[in-house]
Amino acid sequence: MTFGLHQTFHAALVECLYAAAAGQGLNLVLSATTPGRDVAAAVDSLRHERCDAVLLVSPDVDARTLAELGSRQPTVVVGSDLTAPGVDTVRADDDAGMALLVGHLHERGHRTISFVDGGDAAMSATRREGYRRAMRAHGLEREIDVLPGDPSEDAGVRAAAALLRRQSPPSAVLAHNDMIATGLLLALRSAGVAVPEGLAVAGYDDTRLGALSSIALTTVSQDPARLAEEALLLAVVRAGGSGVSGSGVSDAAGEAAVVVPPRIVIRSTT
Repeated sequence: MTFGLHQTFHAALVECLYAAAAGQGLNLVLSATTPGRDVAAAVDSLRHERCDAVLLVSPDVDARTLAELGSRQPTVVVGSDLTAPGVDTVRADDDAGMALLVGHLHERGHRTISFVDGGDAAMSATRREGYRRAMRAHGLEREIDVLPGDPSEDAGVRAAAALLRRQSPPSAVLAHNDMIATGLLLALRSAGVAVPEGLAVAGYDDTRLGALSSIALTTVSQDPARLAEEALLLAVVRAGGSGVSGSGVSDAAGEAAVVVPPRIVIRSTT
């Protein structure tokens, strides 16, 4: 299994993978990626460990590289919509997740809802387009407002500063993930803005940080335990050379795509 060290959701997913592996009597070997160690290097180290299959957690690779990795060893991608021939995928339905958040805010009377983007992070484009689609579904296409960002607390701080400079800021802000939302929330509180009375804030991923009573962030859970179980099932099937069955949906090339429904977690920031 490979994963990056920079996202709190990835850590939660890895914890669930270890728990699910233990429950199935499987051994899980971890190989992390860093700015100086790419996915190919991480996978090579797993190959030396003679692993039967590889799980890639939100890998930072292009489709061609993913296809090459998948051609060498049974491979399952978790937490990304990146696809390649022969590679199975397991992810949450982030389009539906954004619809849940926009719908929740719309029900509470919000009409000006901005979105802080995740840059080139995994699932960023899907969440951005999900926000736009949900806004259009509620007749708010003229209020669509995407602020540039990246998957870090600093991006939330920058977004807060940009919004506070506006003469007419929105009434609510959605963020690509909980890290951005937390930075945004803390910056707003430091500026004396009441949340949610002055500005409602919501994140994505339902991390432990967002669940802290001092943060209490409204967010969306991707159900990491379910993602872990589905990913391990596909890995075992691939390693055994069998066809995919169960909740996986196979295409003509034999890949399986499992999409897990998300759920909204409503807390005090909205």
